[in-house]
Amino acid sequence: MSIKSSLLKIAIKLTPNILIVWVSNKILKGIAELTAFKFDVDARKIYAQTRLYGEENTIDICLEDFAVFHDGESYRFIIHHAQSDRPWLNNLLARVIGKAWKIPEIPQLTSQIELAAELFKTAPPALERAE
Repeated sequence: MSIKSSLLKIAIKLTPNILIVWVSNKILKGIAELTAFKFDVDARKIYAQTRLYGEENTIDICLEDFAVFHDGESYRFIIHHAQSDRPWLNNLLARVIGKAWKIPEIPQLTSQIELAAELFKTAPPALERAE
């Protein structure tokens, strides 16, 4: 692991969840409110709880075992497991889990995507599932 990705991993671990919630709520104002957030960079697991604008109940979402990898031609993003407490959202997530989504090539962001691929690299068995 490079120094950059090690520093990024440390920065992610040290960033307070309350700061992520506050910034997210500023950006999502009038759309949704993030009420809880947890990101475990080592386990590659994200938990978020949100309330859509005008709704009373919250929605829980958990993404697990996601990765960024290079398939020889382009960088791709894959989520191997995702679940929610809403059946309609689980049906929607089922359409994206296990599919390797191509990340568009943007020359200005090449080094950041390479860094993300290093930080969120996947083990070879997970890559086999993506094919």
